[in-house]
Amino acid sequence: MSTERANAVTLKGTPFTLVGPELKVGDKAPDFEIVGMDLKPFGLADTRGSVRIFSVVPSLDTPVCDAQTRRFNEEAAKLSDVQIYTISMDLPFAQDRWCAASGVERLTMLSDHRSAQFGTHYGTLIKELRLNCRAIFVIDEEDTLRHVEYVKEVADYPNYEAALEAVKQRA
Repeated sequence: MSTERANAVTLKGTPFTLVGPELKVGDKAPDFEIVGMDLKPFGLADTRGSVRIFSVVPSLDTPVCDAQTRRFNEEAAKLSDVQIYTISMDLPFAQDRWCAASGVERLTMLSDHRSAQFGTHYGTLIKELRLNCRAIFVIDEEDTLRHVEYVKEVADYPNYEAALEAVKQRA
């Protein structure tokens, strides 16, 4: 049974429970199975070979998630040998529509809608809403977490600079 962390995040001041472990820097990145925009299963092994940023958002159709995803799309143009993945509960069709409308082409979009396995393995699943909270994970080539941020207030922006600094410090 998964761990539950009561009052781990808030959304506009209302406390919510996160399901899954609270990961820390130095932990091994857990495996997961979610789906890509092609509806095929996708897991941690499919991301190997470079440093990765997992940008986790509740839904692309909200202002902060939109801004976060656009920001990482911009950063992707400046980062060599770094793969950036946006993970949300949005259906792959909605992710594809949003990317087309927003001109986002440098990120890999992944949907946790089917099983919520990413959320339960990375501790981002909001139990009461069946959405993932806002979070950022930087994972090195050896699948070790180099940066972990669970954004306490889901409506707030993440610390982009801290995540990008972790990417730069990976060597």
